[in-house]
Amino acid sequence: MSRDAAAAHRLLEIEPPPVWTLRREESFLATVRACCCFDRLIGFISIDCGYTTTPKYTDDRTGITYVSDDGFTDSGLIHSVNREENMQPDVALRYSTVRSFPNGTRNCYTLQSLTPGGKYYVRAAFGYGNYDALGMPPTFDLYLGVNYWTTVSIINSSTAYIFEIVAVSPANYLQVCFVNKGLGTPFISGLDLRSLQENLYPYSTATQSLVLLSFFRDTVGFGPNRYHFGTDYRHIRYPNDTYDRIWQKYEDVPTWTILSDTINGIVNNSPNDTYGAPSAVMRSVSTPVNASTMDLWWSSDSSMNVDANTKFLVVLYFAELETLREDAFREFSVILDNNITLVSAFRPEQMLTTVFTGIVQGTGSHAISLVATPNSKPPLISAMEIYLMRPLNGSATYAGDAIAMMTIQTNYSIKRNWEGDPCSPVAFAWDGLNCTYNTSGSSRIIALYLSSNGLNGEIVPSFGQLASLQHLDLSHNNLSGSIPNFLGQLTSLTFLDLSSNNLSGPIPTSLLQKSQDGSLTLSFRYEQLVLMTENFRNKISEGGFGSVYAGKLEDQTPVAVKIRSQDSSQGDKEFLAEIKHLAIGRHRNVVTLFGYCKDEKHLGLVYEYMAGGNLEQRLIAGSRGQEAPLTWSQRLKIAVDSASGLHYLHSAFNTPLIHRDVKATNILLTEKLDAKISDFGMARALTSETRTHTVTTTLTGTEGYLRAGELRGKTDVYSFGIVLLVLITNRPACSVVDNKHTNIADWVRASLGHGRSRGQDVARVIDQRIRDHCDLNSVWKVVELALRCAQREEAHARPTMTEVVATLEALQREVVASAAGTSSSSAMAEDLQPADAVDQVQLTGAQ
Repeated sequence: MSRDAAAAHRLLEIEPPPVWTLRREESFLATVRACCCFDRLIGFISIDCGYTTTPKYTDDRTGITYVSDDGFTDSGLIHSVNREENMQPDVALRYSTVRSFPNGTRNCYTLQSLTPGGKYYVRAAFGYGNYDALGMPPTFDLYLGVNYWTTVSIINSSTAYIFEIVAVSPANYLQVCFVNKGLGTPFISGLDLRSLQENLYPYSTATQSLVLLSFFRDTVGFGPNRYHFGTDYRHIRYPNDTYDRIWQKYEDVPTWTILSDTINGIVNNSPNDTYGAPSAVMRSVSTPVNASTMDLWWSSDSSMNVDANTKFLVVLYFAELETLREDAFREFSVILDNNITLVSAFRPEQMLTTVFTGIVQGTGSHAISLVATPNSKPPLISAMEIYLMRPLNGSATYAGDAIAMMTIQTNYSIKRNWEGDPCSPVAFAWDGLNCTYNTSGSSRIIALYLSSNGLNGEIVPSFGQLASLQHLDLSHNNLSGSIPNFLGQLTSLTFLDLSSNNLSGPIPTSLLQKSQDGSLTLSFRYEQLVLMTENFRNKISEGGFGSVYAGKLEDQTPVAVKIRSQDSSQGDKEFLAEIKHLAIGRHRNVVTLFGYCKDEKHLGLVYEYMAGGNLEQRLIAGSRGQEAPLTWSQRLKIAVDSASGLHYLHSAFNTPLIHRDVKATNILLTEKLDAKISDFGMARALTSETRTHTVTTTLTGTEGYLRAGELRGKTDVYSFGIVLLVLITNRPACSVVDNKHTNIADWVRASLGHGRSRGQDVARVIDQRIRDHCDLNSVWKVVELALRCAQREEAHARPTMTEVVATLEALQREVVASAAGTSSSSAMAEDLQPADAVDQVQLTGAQ
């Protein structure tokens, strides 16, 4: 490296062209710019990473004010760098400190108050200087938002490495992120952002950024490939370049010389200019000595992750500085890689910038040739930039969601791995979030789990700005104040847990309404359950989990409140399973969970109130004469409703849900005898393993309804077959016959004849109270279906719930059609009058 080049290297990034080297007009322009620096710097962010001495300082040679990185990131550690010993002399002040990121895979700076859709030039500077005394320069990846920018590979510990990018900001902020690759700790010395006019660098779009090539030439000062072609080694930047681009001298070529500047003035840009080259750069011109061509070359940098498909944008700047004689002219062609002609017989205009751009592809070396036409003066060139065209393939989080999450992070000082974009890339997504991902649009946040995170204060409005949020868990924190109404305005919200906090006041009407219409599952405090049930005054049933009480919400909507008893064998696992499975979807034949309570030792569930009780209770009441017995058409409707609920669980989700405790007591009835499946404490998702294999588990469920502890889709089919037989016979699933415990399916099979007589003998098993008021043929078809469902050994031969629903619905249509056809039909008659009284059938068996 020459002495001049070394000097330039030492003055890297700090020394603008001295005012005394400029012509009078340019000196005046620089003075004007310096005086107006406050206006000019409005679009500047200049960060000295790790600087702590004062909040800011101004570089007296550029007029640029640098600020500390406080407020731009809240992660990382600050270190001092011994510039005098470990970096080249006279490098910029901000190479005296660095911020390193030893923790986490991704750490980021956030640059805010930008214009969405605005175009920006971002520069990141790195000077290792052996700050950690390890003598191990690192390698790590640099991202702009969710998109890969480049790889920072520190080869020389005393060299400053600079990387630049021109990009469109998708939101009112940009994030510069450092990704640890396991090759040393990421760090940074300085970070700059400069606002560009919208028309500049037109190849930088919402779908593509421009990464300035970083290729170190033998005789140049530093890596970024933005050059002027003067013969001195000064770096031209702000205030001569209003966008603070740094232009360094192209490498020393002995056969070139500086072009004499014979015109006293400023090189102007054309009205349609889209690159904004400064006059100081355009007047730094080289031309060959005794030659008609100029050959330039460059090579891609392997650290920039390039391949054969990578495209590079070459930007070339020209202006004529000489006053030519009338018989003289300067005319040349511009050729890329010996086969792409950008322009032929081009004549640069006096003191006016002309820019040509070209695109080349592939790794390896590339060439630019300026070839004069015959009898022309030699070609010239003022400046050159080479950019890698980087497609933007990452799908960022929707800006509104991202801003809301950053506000939540700041407000509650949440650490975790909350750096950069919340959802993307997927490998770096924030802990506690679930997001939707699609290739055509932004990611949306659909779930936020912040249980036990030490959150203090009120629930901030930013939660209400997560418009696609479905699940929100803020339980077990120290949140105080009232429950905000804006949570009820989240139209997609289906699950809200605010338990174990210090919240006060009533539940907003908007949330209550959503819970009552079945669209939202809420968490309540135990004290609220006490008030809701009037201190658990009215018990309506009791089961293995605990007691069920009648209650009312604040607006007097009736509910059923299930409280776990202290000696219940069902614990947190079953309780949480029921919440999870009831919250994932809604169906008219699945009971609606309004909310739940998990308050210290108290577990409670709040359901919609089912005035008809459960199916077993209703059958018992009918057999005892306490209520009119269920007619055949009513029983058939209950069967269809129950089957529809189970079919929904089996087929509506990516992973089918197996109830595992289908029985008469878990089928609840409304006043109009609409049936709904309830009690999901035993439910389990059907994994890929259990889809293809018979998996046996510990025996669960209720005796008589479950076959050998199977866990598979046909488990619920078996249980439902038993339910059908209970509906038809009004007998328990398991009873004592001749001093032996007998399953109802075995009893029905034994009671029926063989062959054709079976259909005739079905009257033997029908509930006596409806035997003379039903169509025996339709009853037989249901019995036949039930026995197919309740096959013991050949589970594969059982029908699916899809087949069960289809069969029952067809039978129901036949009954309805028959009733509509004649008023004397048994189906019509049984709906119009109660059946004759018959002997009571005592139900026994497990509850």
